[in-house]
Amino acid sequence: MSATGLGTRPPSNVVALRAHRPIMMTSLLGASPTRVVLTPRASVRASAPSAARLPRAETASRRPPGRRSFRLRAVDADDEVAVVEASPEEAAEVAEAMSSVDDIPDAIKTVPKAAVERDLGKEVESRRTFAIISHPDAGKTTLTEKLLYYGGAIQEAGAVRARRGAKSATSDWMEMEKQRGISISSTALSFAYKNFTLNLLDTPGHADFSEDTYRTVSAADNAVMLIDSAKGLEPQTRKLFEVCRLNGLPIFTFCNKMDRPALEPLELLDQIESEFNLPTYAVNWPIGSGDTFKGVYHRPRREVHLFNAEAKDGKAKKGEDKSTKGLEVISVDDAKLESVIGAELHARLMEDIELLDELGGELDLQAVHDGELTPVFFGSGMNNFGVQLFLDSFLGYSVRPRGRDLLGGDRVEPTDEGFTGFVFKLQANMDPRHRDKVAFVRVVSGRFERGMRVTNARTKKSVALSRPSQMFGQDKTVLDEGFAGDVIGLNNPGSFAIGDTLYMGSRKVLPPIPTFSPELFAYLRNSDTGKYKQFQKGVQELLGEGAVQVMYSRDAVKQDPILAAVGQLQFEVVQARMLAEYGVETTLEPLPFAVARWVVGGWDAVDAAGRIFNAQCVKDIWGQPVLLFKNQWNVDQIVADTPEIGELSPFSIPPAAE
Repeated sequence: MSATGLGTRPPSNVVALRAHRPIMMTSLLGASPTRVVLTPRASVRASAPSAARLPRAETASRRPPGRRSFRLRAVDADDEVAVVEASPEEAAEVAEAMSSVDDIPDAIKTVPKAAVERDLGKEVESRRTFAIISHPDAGKTTLTEKLLYYGGAIQEAGAVRARRGAKSATSDWMEMEKQRGISISSTALSFAYKNFTLNLLDTPGHADFSEDTYRTVSAADNAVMLIDSAKGLEPQTRKLFEVCRLNGLPIFTFCNKMDRPALEPLELLDQIESEFNLPTYAVNWPIGSGDTFKGVYHRPRREVHLFNAEAKDGKAKKGEDKSTKGLEVISVDDAKLESVIGAELHARLMEDIELLDELGGELDLQAVHDGELTPVFFGSGMNNFGVQLFLDSFLGYSVRPRGRDLLGGDRVEPTDEGFTGFVFKLQANMDPRHRDKVAFVRVVSGRFERGMRVTNARTKKSVALSRPSQMFGQDKTVLDEGFAGDVIGLNNPGSFAIGDTLYMGSRKVLPPIPTFSPELFAYLRNSDTGKYKQFQKGVQELLGEGAVQVMYSRDAVKQDPILAAVGQLQFEVVQARMLAEYGVETTLEPLPFAVARWVVGGWDAVDAAGRIFNAQCVKDIWGQPVLLFKNQWNVDQIVADTPEIGELSPFSIPPAAE
């Protein structure tokens, strides 16, 4: 058996042998003396020289209980490199095979460092991190499922339906999401497609969860704006567009549901240009809509992608690619095109092509990357039409991971060697069996390796990242290595908060993520005093993840948390999760306030102002003073009558890492 014939992933109870300790393994292995060293697991996985791991069941059956497993390493004069990880029997065979190689003394196998280290620049170039934004019911999660399907990440795409027995979407894993058929929590999904690693951030479209969406968009490098072609721009689409613009993201537009009656394509483009002051470029163009929808004209290659809904719905033949089933591609200059789509649609298509060419023949990629031009695509997510064409084009047009400005004026670039990342989301109980707490971290620069120690800029404490995961909706897989642009999940025993900067090497602090003014306020009460501990745990974990904002009264007697939300649905989610995940029934006691303002001057300004009328003073999760008002008129009144209070802010910035 050769060294490469064994697996590169270690058994669960591997004993790592340290470097430069010659070990006589004859008694254990019956082999010649072998020198072994420790190498990071990331390097092991990266090397993968045609390795094929033995099946777990087979390996376990060959290894009697109590027997040790060994992680064998070889080393040259400069670098540590991986050889094999194996049971004693497997290691014996490796040692015997290696001892027969004349030009490797002492049975030490050496491998160039380049064979086990992936190039940082190339890895960064292959990353694409993007968020999908839309108004509710525009088909966002359905489109997400189709992208995963084309990427080979799932075998069957699940549409979002509030119907018992329907397949739930991969990105909608909460029980409430499955029951109601809506997305109420942002989700990270990582998958590979055509030599790219795609990190897709699925955001909730409902307005009540706009703050969660804002935090998620801050972790993206590109944004896909999904529009219902029958309705055009809708209120939540407008709000989320502004969030993307504030973050300086390139925006790609997908006009969905063209298989249903839709607005004229030119009208959709005009809405985007007039309302957002954003020029458009149609990468493809629809041929008809609703019952007359025949496909799209793809401008870069001057070809028509025809769609046959009946052929698409039929059963795929053996060996047939389901993703291209029912799809026919022909040149726009092909003589048979007119007979296929009909004379009327053909004449209209020729007129539209002439008009598009007059408006502009080439796509300005630099303008796209600067957020000054949006490429527009048309298709149907539900019917799988135009989705793969969009995905292929997106890979060529979108930007790789971008650099970020640091507090203090410096900047960190994705190809910088030192690791930098920030926490943009916390999530409790993704796996109900383990009551886990996960911190979602966007890698901003450098290389991430499992087990590395980083510093939390806020707490100034060193943290070992020993249990990282790659996220795929609710599912997690162990992640050994990551690069700038990746989203990783970290076990969070209370070490992280939203907006925390994690770094290695010299100190780096990214700008914090702000908290915006809520509009609804209510005390959260525990209905069962016998479940005090469960109630407190639920409050700590759920509210700590930012599902809603939490505030507390200055009165020490009143210990119940004050929930502060943008919409009523956020309250319902908290109550449903408290019951489902912690077994605690809760009640809400509404408070008569609609506006929150943070006192920029802190408690000193509050004390200087003395008694404050028509407002209630509470403290947020960071202990900062917040004034709650019934309306904006009361805010203006206190600013005018009590100048000692100083500046009042509609959003909160977490305490900066000093």
